[in-house]
Amino acid sequence: MIDIRGLAYFVAQIDDITEWKRYAEDVLGMMTAPAPGNGLYVKMDERPFRILVVQGAERRYVASGWELANEPAFKAALAELDDKGVAYELADAATVAQRGMQAVAVLTDPSGNRHELCWGHLSDCQPFVSPQGVPRFLTGDMGLGHTVMPAPNFDATAAFYRDVLGFGLSDIFNFRPDPSAPPVRIHFFHCNNARHHSLAIAEYPVPSGCVHVMVEVDSMTEVGRAHDRRIAHKVPLSATLGQHLNDRMTSFYMKTPSGFDLEYGFGGLQCDWETHSAFEFTRVSIWGHDFGVKEQAA
Repeated sequence: MIDIRGLAYFVAQIDDITEWKRYAEDVLGMMTAPAPGNGLYVKMDERPFRILVVQGAERRYVASGWELANEPAFKAALAELDDKGVAYELADAATVAQRGMQAVAVLTDPSGNRHELCWGHLSDCQPFVSPQGVPRFLTGDMGLGHTVMPAPNFDATAAFYRDVLGFGLSDIFNFRPDPSAPPVRIHFFHCNNARHHSLAIAEYPVPSGCVHVMVEVDSMTEVGRAHDRRIAHKVPLSATLGQHLNDRMTSFYMKTPSGFDLEYGFGGLQCDWETHSAFEFTRVSIWGHDFGVKEQAA
């Protein structure tokens, strides 16, 4: 079984890198630096980056980087892919260097989402010093946060994550926008860390290539301050402040410059997977999280 430790990074694309630089520094409260290939590194902890922004005509989410513990784990993952007949390519030297890893294997899930298995991140031991005074983001052994992928080919995609990549099911939500129609399935998955989910999949296509990504801070004060910065910089709101039922995250959602959403939250559930019981929840949130909000910018 492939032993994924967490979401190491994600890659976004945009035609104007400066938009992501301003958004990352002024709204998210993260640091930025130039990346090889005319890209942008966005730093949120002691690592040189957790978000890589690359230049391209289409604004979209490009890839999810999934971290393995070491070279033996990486080689074991490749052997697992070979054994199961899953196609992959080893990234070229320029891509590996840009990702700041020892090795990267690129593969695609049955819904067309790109994934990068990697190991051995570079470390410069430089501290995270937020330009907006954010004390810290919750990363470390839990990875950068979580990502939610479109999965119109739902059954095959869920099986791929479970049976090939080794994710475990955390919880289930069957979204019913039309009571007379079949539900839209959303499944939440965990890997080898305590975060309630590092990945989720939704049974519909998304033009930007991602439903949302989540980053977590260590207090509600920082969520509120980020919300104020969103208003000040006229970033479109995607969902109002609320608390999710399954992972208990208190958060709001806003647009990124690449077109997908970003959830900025606090208080996400950390699970003991020996005792956690997966369940189906019937409402997205305990309170708040109006995804039908009409506000585009304050």
